[in-house]
This record gives sequence, structure tokens and C-alpha cells, in this order.
Amino acid sequence: MAVEDNGPDDYTQDGTVDLKGNPVRRSKRGGWTACSFVVVYEVFERMAYYGISSNLVLYLTRKLHQGTVSSANNVTNWVGTIWMTPVLGAYVADAHLGRYWTFVIACAIYLVGMSVLTLAVSVPGLKPPHCVDPIIENCKKSSTIQLAVFYGALYTLAVGTGGTKPNISTIGADQFDDFDPKEKGHKLSFFNWWMFSIFFGTLFANTVLVYIQDNVGWTLGYGLPTLGLAISILIFLAGTPFYRHRVPTGSPFTRMARVIVAALRKWKVPLPADPKELYELDLEEYNKKGKFRIDSTPTLRFLNKACVKTGSTNPWMLCSVTQVEETKQMLRMIPILVATFIPSTMVAQINTLFVKQGTLLNRNIGSFKIPPASLSAFVTISMLVCVVLYDRFFVPIMRKLTKNPRGITLLQRMGIGIVLHIIIMTVASLTERHRLNVAKDHGVVENGKPVPLSIFILLPQFVLMGTADAFLEVAKIEFFYDQAPESMKSLGTSYSMTSLGIGNFISSFLLSTVSHVTKKHGHHGWILNNLNASRLDYYYAFFTILNFLNFIFFVVMVKFYVYKAEVSNSMAILRESLGGTTNRIADHKKQEEPRLK
Repeated sequence: MAVEDNGPDDYTQDGTVDLKGNPVRRSKRGGWTACSFVVVYEVFERMAYYGISSNLVLYLTRKLHQGTVSSANNVTNWVGTIWMTPVLGAYVADAHLGRYWTFVIACAIYLVGMSVLTLAVSVPGLKPPHCVDPIIENCKKSSTIQLAVFYGALYTLAVGTGGTKPNISTIGADQFDDFDPKEKGHKLSFFNWWMFSIFFGTLFANTVLVYIQDNVGWTLGYGLPTLGLAISILIFLAGTPFYRHRVPTGSPFTRMARVIVAALRKWKVPLPADPKELYELDLEEYNKKGKFRIDSTPTLRFLNKACVKTGSTNPWMLCSVTQVEETKQMLRMIPILVATFIPSTMVAQINTLFVKQGTLLNRNIGSFKIPPASLSAFVTISMLVCVVLYDRFFVPIMRKLTKNPRGITLLQRMGIGIVLHIIIMTVASLTERHRLNVAKDHGVVENGKPVPLSIFILLPQFVLMGTADAFLEVAKIEFFYDQAPESMKSLGTSYSMTSLGIGNFISSFLLSTVSHVTKKHGHHGWILNNLNASRLDYYYAFFTILNFLNFIFFVVMVKFYVYKAEVSNSMAILRESLGGTTNRIADHKKQEEPRLK
């Protein structure tokens, strides 16, 4: 059947092209058809990634014979690197290769890392001999060569994910044209279903794969994720004829640096009373390059000095208004980014301390023994349920009340997630205090044996973590994508990943610092290899206070945040269709709608 051709109006208006740089028709490329390949890719890729990360702390302790603090920190340092490398991948995509080719090359590196890692857990000479002694210090440690191969594979994998993570979700969002109200409406739901697909893959990893790793063997347990990654790459490549692409626009870091340097060099130059006197390119220049012109705004007013005309045309002395506004958009998001660091630190506990707690509880259901890492599946299940309920019920109800197409703003959604993290760590602290009391009552504090309590006492903190993710993590990735300039979408998306990376590094720092400080002056210490003799309840209570202080910081930052201008009037049209009055649209446009010429 021939694809319907709707004439000139069928061409996308957001500057997207095919791989050869030709304009594309929305009836032939993009939309949910293209997104289906991207979403299915993500299911298999997440299965691969979480198949490694979910149970990594147990591999480090049981097979490489590392202690509680060192194994947890090695996991969070690696995960932190995983989430920091996307900044590099976003730069390469936005400045040089484009999202598609950056992604494809990174996939090859990712697959090499996964393959070598599978060999590292399979070949006897690449791991220390098996040890049954419960005291880890008595077991033979890994050799330098063994550690080099294992960590070399892990960090090669991290380099690969640096090119895939910031670009795959951005490629998916690029399949919807902001200038078409119908497609804009679809994009508002895209990130919800994007996270839905992620956690389908995660669910399989946290149930089937961790069971295989615990009960069948690490070779098959790592071999299957590697196979899953290879399948995911093939699925993505199969969708190539359907994708829309954006042309690289040059280094975002260079453009931002020029604005800051120019503003500093002209700090004594007065700003003109009329913003129209500031330097700006003709509209035709933007149209030819498929870019968008942005009006000057009063926020971060000092940077406007970069576009004051002084006679010099040096790009490090004179920048266009649009270039300055793009820089402002990236800088305005930084305080919000900082407010997400602490919640990301809490997420890091799922695959480290939460899993270690599970090893010291009763995991038997009849003859079946529950793998400790499989409780992470309840984060996934909770997330899946909450995303569906949010998208299908909560948003429609809130749309009627707020006339906002999203139901509530992205920052309000993030705020709910941050509040939930306060509740999570309060529950985790109380649960751990109960576990320690039972351990004391049954005399298993010193020997470190499992406590006669069901592993399901940890269930509330896992379920609540999934609920928090449905609010915070989904809103976070959509917020940083939505608020980034059109030419810096990959870099904007990498902000949400940088948040997780820094959160993991903060987790490593806090765990080491608290462990060290609480052992000073002859004190027993809060975090020991024997968790029954530790005081994780104090550590989690400390996290509760940290989350509360972070929530206050977030509220203050939100109060001063100014939404960027939209590049089209699609949001206004959607709002009007919900019954919003002209006045409401006009009022909201001051914050979120376009002022393009």
C-alpha cells in the first residue's frame, strides 16, 4: 500500500531530515512507527545493563571477595561513571557526528565491553578460586591481571553507554514534530512510555537474570545480557529507514563559552534600554540552517552584555541574542540539576546496601530461595503501575483542573518525587532498626548469620522507590530535554544522567566518610562487613535529614526558575482544546510559550 502524500504541508517543520540531509515527510518517517524500534531496543538494552548492575555487588563480595564498603563503593563508582560519560556522548552527537552515528559507534564499544565481561566471569584463570569461608578476609584476593580484565571490561562498557544513553531517548523524542499539535501531544506521553519500556527490561533482569546468576551460574547470567544487547542493536538498526534526524550544530560548549567570555570581557559596557539594539542575525540566517531565533529575556541579564555591539565581530567578543539565550537556558537548569543529586544518591542504595540487607534475611519460600537482588523487581513493578496510572488517570483528571496538557508542571512532578524520597529513607531506617533488634534478640549479631525475618520486610522501601521514580525520574528526563535549546537537546538530556552519576559518586563519598568517621575514637562504626553489628538505621536516618534539606533547596530554586520559550504554539493550542481561556494562554506564554519571530 502506498503511503499517503499530503503535499507540502506533510513536511516536518522542526528541521529534521533523513540520513542524507533531505527534508522528511511526517507520513513516511517518525511518529510512533519509528519510536517502536527505539522503545523495543530500550527493553533489551535495559535488560543487558541491569543484568550486570543489579547483582554486581554480590559478585564482588562472593567471587572477588571484597568487603561491604569496598564492594558498594566499586559499584557506585562504576555506575557513577556510567551516568557521567553521557556528557561526552552528547557533545560528540550535538557537535560532530549527530545522534544516530554517535549511537551506532557507541553500541559497538558497549558490545565489546559486555563480551569481555562475560569472559571475565567465565574463564577460571580470570577470577580467584571459590571460597566458602564466611569471613571474607580469609579468602584469596583477585590478582592484578584478574582485576584489570574485569574492571577494564566494566569501564569499556561505561564508555559505550556514554554514547547510547543521551542519544537514544533524544532520537525517540525527535520523531515528533513540535510544530504539529497532534505530534506535540504524543511527545508529552512519550517519556512516560519510554520509562515504561525501560522498566520492562529491568524487570526481566531483576527476576530471571539475577536468579540465573545466583542459582545456575555467572557465565549464563552474563551471557544472556550480552546476547540481549546484540539483539537490541539489530532492532535499532532495522528501524533506520523510519527515523528522523537532526543535523549537528557545532560544539555547544564552545558556543556557551563564547557567551560567558564575551560577557566578562565587556562587563563594564552598559546595556541598551531597547533590547532590539542588541546584536542578532537575520531571521533568514536561521531559516536556512533549520534553527530557531529566540528573543532576549531579562533573566541572567549580565550575559546580555555578550551581544552589545562594540565594533568588534570576533565571536569571543560578540554573540547573537539567540546564542546568549541558549546559554541562559542551559545555565538556568543547573540549580534544578543540583537539587536532583541527593535523590539520585538514594537510588544508588537499591543495588548496594538494600541488596546487602537482603542477604541477611530469610529468603526461603518453601524450597525456593529468593535472590536478594530480585527485590529490585518491585521497584520496577511499582514504577510500571504508577506510570500507567499517572498517564491514564492522574493526568486526565489534573488536565481538567489545571488546563495544563501535562496535568501538572514538570517541576511539580519532580517535587512529589523528592518528597517521596524523604518517606523512603524514613521507612528504611525504621525497618533496619527493627531488623537489628530481632538480630539482637536471637543472638546473631556477632556471627553475622541471617535474621529470622522475611526478606519481604524490605518490600515497602523498594515499592516506594518505584513510586518515586514514576514521578521524579520520568519528569527529570523530560524536563531537561524539554527545557534545553533545540540545538542542545542531547546535552540537555545528559543533565538527567549526570544527576545519577554524581548521585552515585556522592553515595561512595558518604559511605566511605561515614564509615571512617563513625569508627574514630574507638567507636564501633555504623557500616561494617557484618551488617548485623552495623547501624544502617542511623545511616538511613541521616539520609532522611539530607533529603529534607534538599527539598527545601529545591522549593527555593523552583521559585526562581523561569521556563524557556517554546519553539511553536502547539502547547497553547493543546491548552485551548482543554478549555483554557485566551487570558490563561497569554499568562502562561510569559513562562512557557514561544516568542519567536
